[in-house]
Amino acid sequence: MGRSILALLLLNAGTATAQPRSNVFNDPFVQATSGLPSCPAPEPPGVTEQEARELAHDRAQRGVSCWLAGRCRLANAYLYDAEIAPRVQQALRVDGRFGATSIWATGQRRWVWLQGCVSSAAQAAEAEQLVRRIDDVEGVVNQLMVGTEGKPGYRAVQR
Repeated sequence: MGRSILALLLLNAGTATAQPRSNVFNDPFVQATSGLPSCPAPEPPGVTEQEARELAHDRAQRGVSCWLAGRCRLANAYLYDAEIAPRVQQALRVDGRFGATSIWATGQRRWVWLQGCVSSAAQAAEAEQLVRRIDDVEGVVNQLMVGTEGKPGYRAVQR
């Protein structure tokens, strides 16, 4: 996610809580593992109507830039996300090292955000490296927390 998009989302996080949020851009969001049931679940991707209007041009420009630069086979980087998310989910499930974790993945423009809980920092790094090796993944943002206590580094569902 570009710094401008991240700044906009963080800036609006406090003021947009009363406005309904929805996944108008259809960013994939999957739960890959569920071995730590007390893990704070991340909120699914979503923006307010106003944020969607503000982000639409930036997303269109960023999406097509990799194709124009010759780095993408598809005409828009966001078109990869629906293919990448199930591969991330499957890779984490079948690997064998992540059964005692709760990991969610969000895809956006060939980037994958990993959120949830793992047992150790080493396990978080292993999950990140596994996802980085998946075809078409350009980058990984590792927001996994060790254990289930404390404040996660992502917006969590309020229980």
